[in-house]
Amino acid sequence: MKRGEKGIQILAPVTGYRRRKAEAEQDTAADAESKPQPVLIGFRAVYVFDHAQTEGAELPELEHSITGEVGENRDRLIAFLNHQNIKLEFSENIAPALGVSYGGKIALLPGQSKAEEFTTLVHETAHELLHKAERRTITTATVRETEAEAVAFIVSQAVGLEMGTASSDYIQLYHGNASLLAESLEIIQRTASTILRALRVEDAAPVNEAVREVA
Repeated sequence: MKRGEKGIQILAPVTGYRRRKAEAEQDTAADAESKPQPVLIGFRAVYVFDHAQTEGAELPELEHSITGEVGENRDRLIAFLNHQNIKLEFSENIAPALGVSYGGKIALLPGQSKAEEFTTLVHETAHELLHKAERRTITTATVRETEAEAVAFIVSQAVGLEMGTASSDYIQLYHGNASLLAESLEIIQRTASTILRALRVEDAAPVNEAVREVA
């Protein structure tokens, strides 16, 4: 932090935990092991600082060096989304995100290279297939982002794109790791295979080998 800089005051949520009614009424071992549910208690004033107000080493940036030819795979993926009743739109309002999955709709940031846009679209498609129903409530953001990016890596690599370290960097940003990938291997494999069948592409490498590579 630079000397003399003043923070910007904002309101931040304050959360606490409240036991479910069933847990409060029953004193069983199963209830005691149940996770409490977070609830909003109120708000408090906190101070934040703009990046320009700080000094020190530069923050790391994700590598965006995905290259290669997408060919007809983009159109086939969009056709698959249409068949799944998932709408696709482009919006600058989602920046700095490259893509967002809303559940029944995907938004992409315009201006991406064709290779990067395809990989982003596969990532958000994986979210649509995996994380918009019950599974969303039983997984963490780390799990969801790791699974979606692993699917994006496998599919993009299978169609011939050069991924560099983009996927591994992204997974590490969300604190994903090889152990988590191994635990989700089956669901990653099923989802990647579903998308590859829609693209009429055969996976060039075993999924577990691809998962080890992205880890």
